Amino acid sequence: MEVVSKRIKAAANSNERIHQFYFFSRYAERRSEPSICDFTFGNPHEMPLPGLAEAIRRHAIPLNKDWFAYKTSEAEPQKFVAERLTQELSLSFEPEDIALTNGAFAAISVAFRLLLDVGDEAIFSIPAWFSYEPMLLAADVTPRKVPLQAESFDLDLDAINSAITSRTRLVIINTPHNPTGRIYGNEMLVALAEMLDRASERIGRHIFLLSDEPYRRIRFDDHDFVSPAQVYPWTVVTYSYAKVLLAPGQRLGYLAVSPCMPWDERQAIRNHMSAAQVALGWCFPNAVMQYALPDLEGLSIDMPSLSAKRNRMVETLEKAGYEVLPPEGTFYLFCKCPGDDPERFWNALADRDVFVIPGSTMDVPGHFRICLTASKEMFERSLPVFAEVAELMRKER
Repeated sequence: MEVVSKRIKAAANSNERIHQFYFFSRYAERRSEPSICDFTFGNPHEMPLPGLAEAIRRHAIPLNKDWFAYKTSEAEPQKFVAERLTQELSLSFEPEDIALTNGAFAAISVAFRLLLDVGDEAIFSIPAWFSYEPMLLAADVTPRKVPLQAESFDLDLDAINSAITSRTRLVIINTPHNPTGRIYGNEMLVALAEMLDRASERIGRHIFLLSDEPYRRIRFDDHDFVSPAQVYPWTVVTYSYAKVLLAPGQRLGYLAVSPCMPWDERQAIRNHMSAAQVALGWCFPNAVMQYALPDLEGLSIDMPSLSAKRNRMVETLEKAGYEVLPPEGTFYLFCKCPGDDPERFWNALADRDVFVIPGSTMDVPGHFRICLTASKEMFERSLPVFAEVAELMRKER
């Protein structure tokens, strides 16, 4: 007798590589050891941002009997997010456009269930965040993966267009992009919007766009940011505070409907967001995180320090002969593995206590990802190791 549902088995199979890496790899065996240089996931390796614990502590003190009662998207933080998002994206968001969620994971899950039916198709570009595919499969939606452009890792609009069928309902765009750090500019997003308009007319129904923007405020060199919501009306935005706060264990995010969406469809989505959140397991932030939201809004990862880490690592890797894609945003660095054996390369780093994310977990086995949230001490210990291993790979070719 089959005990586990087919949809969850499919999700588990698609998630197997990152699951194995996190729970059963050499990294899994050692990830709690302070002696390793951990460049894998976006976790903090130093103490939290000043002000983060203070804000949570202050708002954990109850001011009335309902302080810890059930919370949906509460009116005050919902209004606050709408006002800030209006300022940030120059779009007239209303509080009803905002569904507060316990992180971007929940926001994305809610978006999938709001917009997609069983058998629909959703397109996203690879390399990609690990969880789009299993989350789509868990919603009984068919994932369609298309490659980014070689070398530049820009969106391949021809590939996206070719993947659109009569069953396509959603295209997912992640900007700034994990793992490459690319930020897609206005010209490319306008071209994407025009292509989606033509494709929607061709298939006889509107194709939605999900703009996943958790790294929107983590940008280097004062790089501009344009949200797809600004150029394509049929857009919903997902956001997480976990990245800019570097606190992924404190879940806070939102789903937002573009104010440019035609009114009837915009209103229909707004009217059903709360029902989707309840049906999916009460996907609302906890009370304290909602109360603390205005205080958390002003906190940010140390961008000058992060930029210095990026520059130091890029300089070291390029000097050692690595092919590096300098990130425009996010806190990741995307690199090509030296030599012809990515697994041998990864293990050579691990032998020397340096751990990175193998590209095989993101459908690009010849690459690897470095997370720049590692501590300064980890950086200093790892830099000669990256150079040493690159030289080793060259000698073994």
